[in-house]
Amino acid sequence: MDKVRVSAVSYTNTLPFLNGLKQAPVLDRIILSLENPSACAQKVIDDEADLGIIPVAALLSLPEAHIITDYCIGTEGAVDSVFIFSHKPIAEIETLYLDKQSRTSNGLARVLLKHHWKKEVEIIHDQGAADAFVLIGDRTFGQKKSVPFVYDLGLAWKEFTGLPFAFAVWVSNKLLPADFISEFNEALKVGVSNPSAVIPGLPVHENFDYHHYLTESLNYHLTPQKREAVEKYLELLRGLEN
Repeated sequence: MDKVRVSAVSYTNTLPFLNGLKQAPVLDRIILSLENPSACAQKVIDDEADLGIIPVAALLSLPEAHIITDYCIGTEGAVDSVFIFSHKPIAEIETLYLDKQSRTSNGLARVLLKHHWKKEVEIIHDQGAADAFVLIGDRTFGQKKSVPFVYDLGLAWKEFTGLPFAFAVWVSNKLLPADFISEFNEALKVGVSNPSAVIPGLPVHENFDYHHYLTESLNYHLTPQKREAVEKYLELLRGLEN
């Protein structure tokens, strides 16, 4: 087949994957583009890409979805880049502003507010008027002291379910050649085997530790427990939308 169109996320958490791809022969078999998570998902949904690191909420929008690798963007607890930032304690939140770059994290915030924190909140479109807001990715780095209350959604999910979480998985919207999948998987394996290799040259953020983030907060292995977590999350998310 022609080169595989691959859409990846332009966040620090994806750099180990990209580092692995850049070192691998499979790089010659792909056309790579970088987007924010929502745009990455939309390219695969619209068949503008064949394969992408897809926020798991977008699996509900894909008529054909093949999870093709052993790797994900996940966490075993606190993820340190997916938050509800709040001006009030969680028990007092009445209004929430969602992150326009996110699908999974917005859904996760809503699931946790309803089922874990037992809160019904109104989603509003004016961040300045909201009691709290969802924020993800590199824009959260060093920002945990910027508001009075900060809730890590990876940690809250673990407290709620006892499970780890996968925020995004590698998904194709069509069957891909087995030899390509094997090569691609091997490239990702190389990248996540040394995630801290991507740190040199990254912008410095006060009160943020890249090494801890990439090696402790994130966990890149798509384990059976993370697959279970994805299924549970999608079930709860469907319940919100029905």
